[in-house]
Amino acid sequence: MTAALWLLPLLPATVGGLLLVWGRRADRVAGPLAILVSAVAVALAATVAVGRPRVSAPFLLGIPAELAVDGLSTVLVLTVTIVTLAVLLVSLGEFGPHEARARFHGLMLLFAGAMLLTVTATNLGILLVSWEIMGATSYALIGYWWREPFRMRAAFSAFVTTRGADLGLYLAAGAALAGAGSLSFDQLPDASSGWRSAITAGVALAALGKSAQLPFSYWLSGAMAGPSPVSALLHSATMVAAGSYLMLRLSPLLEASGWGAPTVAWVGALTALFVGAVAVAQRDLKQLLAASTVAQMGFIILAAGAGGITAGTMHLVAHAATKSLLFLVAGVWLEAFGTKDLLGLRGVARRFPLVGATFAAGALSLAGIPPFALWVTKDEILTAALERSLPLYLVGLAGGVLSAAYSVKALAYVTRPLRSDAEAGYDTEQRGTRHIPAVSKPALVFLAVGATVLGAQGLPPVAEAYERLLGTTGEPRSGWAELALSGGLAVLTGALVARWVGRPAPIPAALAGWLARWMDLEALVNRTIVVPTMVLARALARFDDRVVDRFMVADTAAGTRLLATASARLDDASVDGVVRAIGRATLRLGRAARLPQTGLLHQYYAQAVVGLAVLALLLLVVR
Repeated sequence: MTAALWLLPLLPATVGGLLLVWGRRADRVAGPLAILVSAVAVALAATVAVGRPRVSAPFLLGIPAELAVDGLSTVLVLTVTIVTLAVLLVSLGEFGPHEARARFHGLMLLFAGAMLLTVTATNLGILLVSWEIMGATSYALIGYWWREPFRMRAAFSAFVTTRGADLGLYLAAGAALAGAGSLSFDQLPDASSGWRSAITAGVALAALGKSAQLPFSYWLSGAMAGPSPVSALLHSATMVAAGSYLMLRLSPLLEASGWGAPTVAWVGALTALFVGAVAVAQRDLKQLLAASTVAQMGFIILAAGAGGITAGTMHLVAHAATKSLLFLVAGVWLEAFGTKDLLGLRGVARRFPLVGATFAAGALSLAGIPPFALWVTKDEILTAALERSLPLYLVGLAGGVLSAAYSVKALAYVTRPLRSDAEAGYDTEQRGTRHIPAVSKPALVFLAVGATVLGAQGLPPVAEAYERLLGTTGEPRSGWAELALSGGLAVLTGALVARWVGRPAPIPAALAGWLARWMDLEALVNRTIVVPTMVLARALARFDDRVVDRFMVADTAAGTRLLATASARLDDASVDGVVRAIGRATLRLGRAARLPQTGLLHQYYAQAVVGLAVLALLLLVVR
């Protein structure tokens, strides 16, 4: 059992490293080998989930390399390995024979191994190792097509932003050693008051940066420059989810700090609201999904701050299945049609019914439409928020309404009937082969089933089992009134958005007739809610691009460059100048030291007399 736990992160990381070393020579076997390793990782995850072992080995200066599988880790190792396997299965049809498949699959396995190390680590020392590996591999994966400058700029932006936030983890580690004498997660809440606040601030900074929460949300938009399988894995079960996981893991620390829990909860709620509005304004399907990821991570961060650990864990699992499915379908359509624009993707769900049906399942789940998965899990989070604060609940509820708006918007475009390819703007000779790889379909269907049925996590028997597994008894549970309110708002919002897009709303005929009798109400809602929301969403999108992105990335980078240039000049003028001056002085002293070496004995005696006289004089002065 202990061997299985060691192998769980090490096997994918080792095989991934070997594929990177072998390079193009391993291209032919890289895909099947990655699938095999991922399947073995799923089996290892199931093994450690049953046995829940703990292992330890010496690491650094008395800090042990300790891994453990508890209730939260059990859920996460299964989620990470299963989603990784599904993503790698779909990615087999993503790359042609001329592309560096060994590099891609090697980086993906190394990325997954780092995440598995993250969710099984028991102290900040090992977490720092996995955190660094995850950051480096995400940079390489986003910039996989490195010959295209805009992709490398996106990778650099993501790397610099997350690395800046990651400095908080180093701050937390130093404060933990000073205030608690240990890096163990279990002992962090027991640190002295001042150090505990420093630990909380550092950990929260690193987690919010990794999960692209405000004010770090802009980097995830650029990360869409990477291949679609990278987006699917990064947004669902690995890097972006790592920050949310860390907040769930260290929720006792947030509570112990006093200020940490409410601060984190409000950051998550506001992110769900404002970045959800940005998602509504998107026309690029991948950008819409990216913004929705940030918003949905906001709900999990909200859960961690509000004490809804069970709800946050349920949402993380359901969102992993939902978002990996949506990104994979977006990648399939991009490969087939050569476009991510929603106007160019009109009607694609009708042309490929099976893939379209899986996308519909994911979109309805993301929207929070009953009875799909995220309807229940999101409402569990809102119930936990209501226990803490009514304003917090209302902001979260508004974020849920926006979830329905951007999800149904995407679904309405891809299912809208078309008369011809010309109407959609397809160019069959230049814009893709319009071929859906057969190997992709089973994985997509599997994820669609997850996006549909994982709402069963909220059923009382399942929720109670979750609580026993996580050790979180006593958390509030949603009642039928709360579920009906959030589900009803999602359906109503979806219906209005679908009509706004120009396609009949996907709702039952009875409800459609009711809405028809209340057209004046619908027009009023359009004027007072939908149109102002769209205006606000577009304004926030422009603000994100022109202010946040420019200030946080471009201006920060320019300032860093100026500082580096000034430091280089200071180094040349001062440090190097001092070194050169010391060298010149040493040379002069060396030349002066040669002058007394004449070879004449009487001069040596004279020098000795002078030296003895000076020594005697010094002795007299000292006395």
